[in-house]
Amino acid sequence: MVARIAARAARTAQSRRAAIPPDRSGPAAPSASAAVRTGSVRLHLAMDLPYPTDIPHVCVRIQRDVAERVTQLTGLEVGEVTLTVRRLVTAADANRGRVR
Repeated sequence: MVARIAARAARTAQSRRAAIPPDRSGPAAPSASAAVRTGSVRLHLAMDLPYPTDIPHVCVRIQRDVAERVTQLTGLEVGEVTLTVRRLVTAADANRGRVR
């Protein structure tokens, strides 16, 4: 359950912080896993980011957003959020496959 909350929070943060629209025709949705221990959780996220972008800055902002949202919704303290960038998406990649 915590991983699903984190994945949704990551999708929202990805849209806000990395300017990737949260629609089904764009990049793959972020994935998340969670390791819960007595009152705290460690999260791992994997997602696509746009190219070009300030990757370190965007990643830190997404990690913070997800940690805050998971804490709000679960009451768990988020001890760590690791983020793996699966791939960088260009505007051409993002538009591929869209119906015009």
